[in-house]
Amino acid sequence: MRAIIAQDKKPTFVDIPDPQPAPNQVLIRVKATALNRADLLQVMGLYPPPAGSPQTLGLELAGEIIALGEHVKRWRVGDRVMALVGGGGYAQQAVVHADHCMPIPIGMTYEDAAALPEAFLTAYSNMIVMAGLKDNECVLIHAGASGVGLAAIQLAKLIGAKIIVTASAKKHDVCYANGADMAIDYKTENFADKIIAQQCAVNVIVDMVGAPYWQDNLRVIDAWGRWVFIGTQGGSKVELDMLQIMRKRLRLMGSTLRDRTDAEKARLVMDFVAWTMPHFDAGALRPNIYTVLDWEEVNKGHDMMRQNENAGKIVLKIR
Repeated sequence: MRAIIAQDKKPTFVDIPDPQPAPNQVLIRVKATALNRADLLQVMGLYPPPAGSPQTLGLELAGEIIALGEHVKRWRVGDRVMALVGGGGYAQQAVVHADHCMPIPIGMTYEDAAALPEAFLTAYSNMIVMAGLKDNECVLIHAGASGVGLAAIQLAKLIGAKIIVTASAKKHDVCYANGADMAIDYKTENFADKIIAQQCAVNVIVDMVGAPYWQDNLRVIDAWGRWVFIGTQGGSKVELDMLQIMRKRLRLMGSTLRDRTDAEKARLVMDFVAWTMPHFDAGALRPNIYTVLDWEEVNKGHDMMRQNENAGKIVLKIR
């Protein structure tokens, strides 16, 4: 089969043997995958796949089950599924742990489904489970027009939270369309000054940017606030004054999704499906697609993401 790996710091097509499902795995004919910033890092040699994961790029996929490994009872050949993977999404076929697969919501295309797992599971795991966002609280979501950011906006709206996002001005419309209450142009405005002027007390921060926002995040987060780090697009090193954390009695958390154990991912997927699937089926939650490309245009897609052109997910159609 054909697959895309990182080679010479660029996505490269290769021919590799068809995978075979081990016990508790399913074999999926991949119809679509979606791009993530981790893919860009892997291409540059900065984010190798976890032990046991394939070298093939891609952290999420959607497709049709074509074979079952031993002990798989939940799925049948022909089922339409989407899945979270440690690698392998940029390929014609992929083997996936059966408990990491999710049914594709009613009426959803493979292209839309491929854009769902990484963004929504990341937002759900960090903002809902770890940070415990509640009704009537205020959440600040950085990189609000990213796939994860837009997913977080939708989930926060369902909960009944007030939603503030940072995004470039040209991406404000998509943030508001997904449910944001306030969008701040990080290129021309200081988000902390604006939030303080509006007398908003931020209870939860979802931070994909990192170092450049450290001090301003500290300015706006309220006492007993929860601050979760899920990316370091702007840098990962800061000078920390512990007294600032202590005075506000803050909880700082960080997580990644890719290198969690199979059991952790299975529990997360099960809880996520129970919590969100009725809302996807009803149309209250939906993935945001910036563009769908043929997978032969993978380099174009990576360039779009590298230049921060996209608002929402870039999807590759596999053939």
